Amino acid sequence: MTRLFLLAVCSFCTLAVPALGQTQVTVMGVIDAYVGTLRNSGDATRRNVVGSGGMTTSYFGFKGREELGGGLRAEFALTGSFLVDTGASGRFAGDPMFSRDANVALAGPFGRLMFGRAAAPNFLSNVQFNPFGNSFTFSPLMLHSYIPSGPAGARNWTPSSAGDSGWSNQIAYTTPEVNGLKASVHFQPGERQGLAGMNNIAANVFYARGPLALTAFVHRVRESNPNQGNPIIDAMRAPINYAAVDNQRAYFGGIAYDFAAVKLYATFQRTFNNTPTGLHMNDRVASVGLSSRQGPGSVLFGYANTRRDGSLFGPERTRATATLGYLYPASKRSELYVLAMTDRVSGKPRATSAATGIRHSF
Repeated sequence: MTRLFLLAVCSFCTLAVPALGQTQVTVMGVIDAYVGTLRNSGDATRRNVVGSGGMTTSYFGFKGREELGGGLRAEFALTGSFLVDTGASGRFAGDPMFSRDANVALAGPFGRLMFGRAAAPNFLSNVQFNPFGNSFTFSPLMLHSYIPSGPAGARNWTPSSAGDSGWSNQIAYTTPEVNGLKASVHFQPGERQGLAGMNNIAANVFYARGPLALTAFVHRVRESNPNQGNPIIDAMRAPINYAAVDNQRAYFGGIAYDFAAVKLYATFQRTFNNTPTGLHMNDRVASVGLSSRQGPGSVLFGYANTRRDGSLFGPERTRATATLGYLYPASKRSELYVLAMTDRVSGKPRATSAATGIRHSF
């Protein structure tokens, strides 16, 4: 069924350009695979793997636009993640095929109005302000923001950002860029009968001028993604009842400065998680990083530290993660990389991971 669907979409893309004239359709994606040894702090055992997405989550898809006249245009995006090592669709079992993008938009001098599934308003701020981009496997900031440690039902650590890195059922407005500054507002209705207040709302801002880049976002999350109705952080209930959290407020700021020889990054985030019974859990997430041209490639370094406390969680505990890597451009579209990471959660042994892989864009 999946193959028939993809063949139908490809056939449409082939026919669309000559039939509609002004419609432009692009096929795009990234294939990223690595071989490595992985162990996060608190994991019972080490895993030796051929994995997918060492530097970038592998994905494929289609995007297009049609000029409507008067400076207006219609745009669409259909992109989905997949696992290179198994060929399975999605980032994980149960992830929708087009979990990365499934949206349509109207854009023009007024800005851009988008409907559908797309990146969460917190996602690009995290991705663009750390040297490892959207590496959910080795970027310290992305790991702390989005990835739990330990198996389901026995987490050693849960992510700081609630509601996933993508939001479904979005309505998002983005302003035109003015002197390097643009902003977006996002709303996701929960779409659950009798629970109108279970929705997500957020805003972000980006500034880029010369070597300086700045970002900030604020969000209030009450609905889970990609599947609505699940706990917004984690389903684990004991010994810490993370599943009880039904409301998160987050505030994030980031800065990057390119000195030509080296680019520096820094971010800070506060999150406030609350339960219906009044228990709470708070995070303070700080990260720093750099990217430096060395020879034909770039040396990458990142560090993130999260401090967590609150009546739901108990005494303060921390997680500290550092990654060192080298990225080598083998061609315009293909890059080779080698990565090494150390990870430590309070009360758990330090753990290490390492990998080498290839990322190809098309």
